[in-house]
Amino acid sequence: MRTRKVPLRKCVACQEMMPKKELIRVVRTPAEEVQIDLTGKKAGRGAYLCGKVSCFKLAKKSKALDRALKAPVGEHIYDQLERDFVAAQEQFNALKELAGHEAE
Repeated sequence: MRTRKVPLRKCVACQEMMPKKELIRVVRTPAEEVQIDLTGKKAGRGAYLCGKVSCFKLAKKSKALDRALKAPVGEHIYDQLERDFVAAQEQFNALKELAGHEAE
């Protein structure tokens, strides 16, 4: 039986390659909105971040999301994303734990 290939993505902050399901996707939608995409299926240009707040802060400081999304990300959007990111991180970690238990 063939093993499935696991898609890898790079965190825009720490540049670490990780499985796609272990990263949080930030997307710039066709309507030019920047938001967190926990499903990984929203339409638009995406950038991936580790599930760590330190990586988000590094991305904010270095403007890594601006480069990855190929659009300027305003300070108010970073502030909103930071609030969403902290909330999403808890939800994302719970989903990751659940997926880990299902694999066993």
